[in-house]
Amino acid sequence: MKTLSYPFDSSYILKKKRSIKKELLASGTGRIKKKIAVLGGSTTNEIVNILELFLLDQGIEPEFYQSEYAQFWQDAVFGNEELSNFAPDIVYVHTTSRNLSLYDFSMSASEEQINEMLENQYRHFEEVWTNVKEKFGCPVIQNNFELPFYRILGNKDATDIHGKISFIRRLNEKFAEYARKNENFYINDINFISACYGLEKWHDTSAWYMYKYAMDTQAIPEFAYNLSNIIKSVFGKNRKMLMLDLDNTLWGGVVGDLGQQGIEIGHETGMAEGYTEFQRYVKAHKQLGVLLSVNSKNDYENAIEGLKHPDTVLTPDDFVVIKANWDNKDRNTEAIAEEISILPDSFVFVDDNPAERNIVSEQISGIAVPEVNSVEDYIKTIDRNGYFELTSYTADDIKRNEMYRANIQRAGAEKKFSDYGEYLKSLEMEAYIDKFDDVALARITQLTNKSNQFNLTTKRYTLNEMEDVFGDDKYIKIYGRLADKFGDNGIVSVVIGRIDGNELHIDLWLMSCRVLKREMEYAMLDRLVEICRKKGISVINGYYYKTAKNAMVKDLFNDFGFEMTSENENGDRTFRMNVDGYENKNKSINVKNNGGY
Repeated sequence: MKTLSYPFDSSYILKKKRSIKKELLASGTGRIKKKIAVLGGSTTNEIVNILELFLLDQGIEPEFYQSEYAQFWQDAVFGNEELSNFAPDIVYVHTTSRNLSLYDFSMSASEEQINEMLENQYRHFEEVWTNVKEKFGCPVIQNNFELPFYRILGNKDATDIHGKISFIRRLNEKFAEYARKNENFYINDINFISACYGLEKWHDTSAWYMYKYAMDTQAIPEFAYNLSNIIKSVFGKNRKMLMLDLDNTLWGGVVGDLGQQGIEIGHETGMAEGYTEFQRYVKAHKQLGVLLSVNSKNDYENAIEGLKHPDTVLTPDDFVVIKANWDNKDRNTEAIAEEISILPDSFVFVDDNPAERNIVSEQISGIAVPEVNSVEDYIKTIDRNGYFELTSYTADDIKRNEMYRANIQRAGAEKKFSDYGEYLKSLEMEAYIDKFDDVALARITQLTNKSNQFNLTTKRYTLNEMEDVFGDDKYIKIYGRLADKFGDNGIVSVVIGRIDGNELHIDLWLMSCRVLKREMEYAMLDRLVEICRKKGISVINGYYYKTAKNAMVKDLFNDFGFEMTSENENGDRTFRMNVDGYENKNKSINVKNNGGY
């Protein structure tokens, strides 16, 4: 919904929140349901109301628990029955500099006393996080702290140990250090958001004195949006692809008219500087695992010429796919999605032309199309929309563009073969399939939250939940890596099965779509059956839970040789297979393991 995309009208959202919610709920969009506990150090009602809108728009239907006013510490440390029964999927601690109860300004305090005050204040919050982790084992989001709107010591408030600004900055760094060392703990950076908004406007003292809102009520939508981006990233709702126009988007001018030397890029003019900085911003996203592609109305040769400008930051090799032609851009979008096997609703499309933006937005369901108008605002608009909010990172992320480019090479190689089996053998594929390990756990968790199409049950796991599975012997849990002569695809498949007597129930079976039709699913099944035999399991039960995105795997268990035992009206299916008599199906992949089972 464009109303809820940055830049948005905060006043309109606050005024029309009920009608916006009604429209979102009536859209029929499929959403995951999550329970969010909000432990507040100030009034949180309106924050929750607006946060709900953004989460609904991002594919999450939230249910909220709110602590009583300023009872965040008591709820976390001592608990209560209502919160325990709520069993949150995520806990958000909404505190601000108004809640720094242990800071006491005293010019006579020694450095040792100030350090002790800082440590005590930090421990006050750390006790909250520790208790939440022990009780609920779920992700925690904690605000850091905005700077105050006054400086008792003037400029020296930032450098003198007695100053509140100095105290807050040191405390924020201690929070950041904790986040670096603890998985599933995230900082909602209100220090940044309040600075962007403006500290004098942020600190609306009348809102505090009258209603105990720790910020200007008009700032709540921007604040809630920033928070929602963390939550949707934790639950795997990030975008995957940044698809870009060229002329007047990645450089100034039209390369077909002006030629390579005529476009604005580099450092000769202010406009050229703007496009250069934007290209640097785009290229940095490759290191986060964001895929880059081009969708431009252009002659292909002109597009490549522009991307080979002596001052360009982005080159043809930075893009997974380059569609530079005169086809409609919505059709190019569909072609790119099909070519690399990801859904178009994972795309962010950046184009300076409002007519092109409108066509793509209207024709491609779920695609994000930010309103960018001049190069000066490109970075801010894309960045503040939080499309690629980073909450987890693995070694595979930095190689993702190369992995997809290698896939295109594989597709080219396939065309040279008339026999598909011979093509598969020519890839010289090797897989490693074995029990979960500590090193791979973060990537395994990330994959469970990103894979939507080749995902039979679409169950999502937080890192804490995956760690519980990892340490529980009643589960068989295997993951698979796949490499071939074109490169390493990284971790591409995960299977989790729950043991019940002599039967196994498959809770999760997923695979990255970039390795479709290469027999990796067969290799995973072969290994699973092998492990089941070792453990005396005679029956494997499979489940398919229908979603709007996973139709491609509705017949997977049939293909495996399972017998369908039931089918509901909504399309959900159950399957069953006897392990005895199963014959391995993988013919093309050389599989290795370290004997984890």
